[in-house]
Amino acid sequence: MNAGNRLHDMSLVLSKRLAIGVFAAGCAALQLQPALPAMTWVNGEPTGLPTVLRTVWPLLLLFVLWAFIALAPNDRRQGLIQKRYPGLKTIVQQTVLLVLIGVSGFYYAAWRAELRLSTPLLPMWEGRDLTLKGRVSGLPETRSDAHSVAVSFVLDVTTVETTGAQVPQRVRLSAIRYRNAETPADQSDALPIQVTGGDCLQLNARLYRPHGSLNPGGMDYEGWLLERGIRATGHVQGLPVMASGCNGTVGAHIDRVREWIRGHLMQSLTNAPFATPYAGVVIALAVGDQEAIPSSQWTLFRQSGTTHLFSVSGLHITLFSALVYALVRLIWRRFPHLNLKLPAHRAGLALGLLASAIYTVLAGFEIPAQRTLAMLTGGVVLAWLDHTATPSRLLAAALLMVVLLDPWAALSPGFWLSFSAVAILLWAGMGHARLKRPVWQTWAHAQWAITLGLTPLLLSLFQEVSLVSPLANAVAIPLISLLGVPLSLLAAAVPWDVLTWPAHGVVYAVMWVLGILTALPQPVFNATSPGLLALGLALIGAVLLLLPRGFPARWLGLVMCVPLFFPRLPAPEVGEAWISVLDVGQGNAVIVRTAHHTLLVDAGPRYGVEHDAGQRIVAPALWALGIKQLDGLVLTHDDMDHSGGVSSVLASHRPIWLLTPLAGRAKEDLGEIGRGVMHQRPDAIRCQAGQVWRWDDVEFNVLHPPEHQYAMSGYDDNDRSCVIEVTTGGSARVPKQRALLAGDVGRLSEMNLIERNVLRPVDLLVVPHHGSKSSSSEAFLMGVQPRLAVIPVGHRNRYGHPHAEVLARYRRHDIRVMRTDREGAVTVRLGEAPELGAAQIESFRDLMRRYWHAIDPARK
Repeated sequence: MNAGNRLHDMSLVLSKRLAIGVFAAGCAALQLQPALPAMTWVNGEPTGLPTVLRTVWPLLLLFVLWAFIALAPNDRRQGLIQKRYPGLKTIVQQTVLLVLIGVSGFYYAAWRAELRLSTPLLPMWEGRDLTLKGRVSGLPETRSDAHSVAVSFVLDVTTVETTGAQVPQRVRLSAIRYRNAETPADQSDALPIQVTGGDCLQLNARLYRPHGSLNPGGMDYEGWLLERGIRATGHVQGLPVMASGCNGTVGAHIDRVREWIRGHLMQSLTNAPFATPYAGVVIALAVGDQEAIPSSQWTLFRQSGTTHLFSVSGLHITLFSALVYALVRLIWRRFPHLNLKLPAHRAGLALGLLASAIYTVLAGFEIPAQRTLAMLTGGVVLAWLDHTATPSRLLAAALLMVVLLDPWAALSPGFWLSFSAVAILLWAGMGHARLKRPVWQTWAHAQWAITLGLTPLLLSLFQEVSLVSPLANAVAIPLISLLGVPLSLLAAAVPWDVLTWPAHGVVYAVMWVLGILTALPQPVFNATSPGLLALGLALIGAVLLLLPRGFPARWLGLVMCVPLFFPRLPAPEVGEAWISVLDVGQGNAVIVRTAHHTLLVDAGPRYGVEHDAGQRIVAPALWALGIKQLDGLVLTHDDMDHSGGVSSVLASHRPIWLLTPLAGRAKEDLGEIGRGVMHQRPDAIRCQAGQVWRWDDVEFNVLHPPEHQYAMSGYDDNDRSCVIEVTTGGSARVPKQRALLAGDVGRLSEMNLIERNVLRPVDLLVVPHHGSKSSSSEAFLMGVQPRLAVIPVGHRNRYGHPHAEVLARYRRHDIRVMRTDREGAVTVRLGEAPELGAAQIESFRDLMRRYWHAIDPARK
């Protein structure tokens, strides 16, 4: 066999798995696009061209190109090349074919996306009462805090009763009941509506197109909805009524079973004669419902690197299937007549696969479970036929099945982590498969490989990696997967309450160990998201480090991982200030960066008892910007939309000092959040006019409130807001520019600022009180004369901010206005140029534009 034929055979073997990877990469590439590709010859409709040809013409074009290269006869010159380089033609053919496959994946994902986006909620139907009939899909979620009780669910719409209305097939609805002083004690926790999984309902709802906050390092909520096929969100109006005609489907029956199991487990654990703080974990292991797991436990999972264990993961399904296989095979062998009809090996395979399929369905058929079921199905089929398949081929087959079913899988961090984890184990075990090692050494090697191999991805996706993860997983995986999951499923299958107690006991023991590990001084390492080059080098470095001992130049892997931990990020020069107004909803959080210092002004609102903007938005944004500790934190006033996330930021970024009007005030004059903040930081400094500090040739000047105002009545928390002026450079190299961070001051305080003659023209104004009617007076705008005004405001907030009169006032003064609900986070770079031009202003929604993001008509 000549060299050309050998190369040809080898390329065919590799291309099967490589082609699947390239196809998946094409699907993933589409998810980075700001708009869907044109599916026509030109922008218009080509006359007389069939629809099928309009959608697949790029594929046909590339196929013709590949066929030409593959089939064209060689001339004398080509023959000479083939004689000298016999594998060249094969390489060219394979390369073109892979390009064709990658483009096929790209356009396949584009076709699926076009179908999913084909029935949007039209703007004319937003916010209007619509009558819908549909089935509740999945399990409803409930939320309760000091102010409200809410229930949320997904509705698969079957009929739109409102004439002429066009509604997406899947919508996410919620119903909220606000608590007040008149609410009877026995009704304080009652849900606004009663909904269970599988119900067929007719209801009135107000729908809106998907919208979510967009910030550095933050979650893309609109992408999360798209992946799940949800194309509208809204609120239930009134009470729904039971309907008929849509609750007899298989999905409805499954959801009702899951609902019954969830209720049974919760009641069993509630009636236990001992405390059951981890009841939510037991339910999550059985049916995949994570609603009852509080935020504090998720923090523990995250810090210990065990989040994947406390939901229905691929590992659980695989080990559960293997357990059923072993038990069936053991029992089957004891009955000779059964073995004659069906060998125990095949019976175990069939029932193990059936058990894994049932578990996957009970868990809600989530994407990680789908991937695992696909791999198990392929392995069982081959084993049944007495064929063997390498794990890498099964992994490739599962990858193909997942991206065909769900081209948006690349939007999920779990997609990258789960496939990468399996690939890492396969690669790490390649050189150790024949070594006879004790079980503990094999287990330790696997944990080391997973930790090393996933570190670049974890830092890229979450800006953190758990340092105690190897120890935590070494304990938690066998206990949860081999004991916790089977016991949870057994408790779900039988009506005896006592069987839920052992399942909870296993979880309790694991949580005790995790608590000890996360109490260590440094359980988590945080770093900024690496760039593509640093990420690629680190992944190659991990591959080298996981090669068997004795492989030459393994040490180069360490060198290639160095850029991962020391990324080069853009930062202000001395004298410049970069100001980022984050998109935290109806609230305020502003990051001010100088060359070597960072100031945070406010930390956004609290969203409920378990969640706040500090945890969800501000801290991830700081990590993404490479900020590990704050040099200062200003809490402008004691209002939940400004101070709700401060406690989380105090814990995550440990500011050197805290400046706030709350300092020195009596405890009884503070709200719940204010008292908590002062308990955390009793060393806080009172904010008052005249305070000045200078960082890196950038001056910070506190303009409000004056000292005497603390002793005066008639000023509420808003009017005592801490107002800060930021002034850049002033040298020949760095022009002098100013920003005013106005907090929530109203007209009374605006007049005070004018009377004290402290206002100067500014380039950037963070608009006071979210653009409410009670602020941004005519005299105030005349005093500050901003070039750019940024309004931190929540999308469709219930206060109606910003007020139409205020916006008209800014327009009359020819002031450019940007809003975080339309722009996402807004970053303004002061001091880079004499004039504040477009190059110094950045909208995160424009920077990270994706094809599924709704375009606000006001921005066109």
